[in-house]
Amino acid sequence: MANDARPELARRFYKEAKPARRNGGFAVLLDRRPVKTPARRKLVVPCLALADALAAEWQGQGEGVDPAAMPLTRLVNAAIDGVAGQMFETQAEVVKYGACDLVCYRASEPIQLALAQAAAWDPLVAFARAKLGADLILAQGVMFAPQPAPALAALRNAVRAYVGDDAASPFRLAALHAATTLTGSCVIAMANALGEIGVAQAWGAAHVDEDAQMDAWGADPESLARRERRYVEMLAAAHLMRMLADEG
Repeated sequence: MANDARPELARRFYKEAKPARRNGGFAVLLDRRPVKTPARRKLVVPCLALADALAAEWQGQGEGVDPAAMPLTRLVNAAIDGVAGQMFETQAEVVKYGACDLVCYRASEPIQLALAQAAAWDPLVAFARAKLGADLILAQGVMFAPQPAPALAALRNAVRAYVGDDAASPFRLAALHAATTLTGSCVIAMANALGEIGVAQAWGAAHVDEDAQMDAWGADPESLARRERRYVEMLAAAHLMRMLADEG
């Protein structure tokens, strides 16, 4: 029988969490001790708003420190410990989603689902064409339909342009990668990153099919709980994108 008990939390060892200038950026201090990542790297971020938000997560902990309750901290840790050393590979993974993007695969029936997909996804396909330069091909069903090489090159260039080449680049890419994997769509993630759509609209577009299934068959509590947990992660990614955009 599986053990579903949560691991014991580390006891909170600090009274106050606050941001501070460090190493050309901003760190989070726990009673004057700087936070480090799981890989023991210095947690330094490029803007004060982000450091404030991270400090708020640490300050909001109770008697135990629960990493699950700190989605923004987890995302920043991933940026520093993982993405920063694999920028090319991570960008390629984001673009790979574009090669079989969710918004390109359409149902022919039931008609209600086809209409819902068109309403949510047609504006995103138009966004990809107009703003990203990617003229994507639509397909019916779930059989893989390869995208034209120029469309994929355009997505690659758009992702590279968004990520940039500065101190904030690993954090932008970590947030974009998280949004892409959570939605199953490079196009949805880029639309959210560039302010074309808000996070709620992005999340709704990513779940058109799932919502249609729930309307037809009813909601599964376990699936809803998992979706809610993933939405918290999506909110953290979107929050990180906005803070970096505002700073820029």
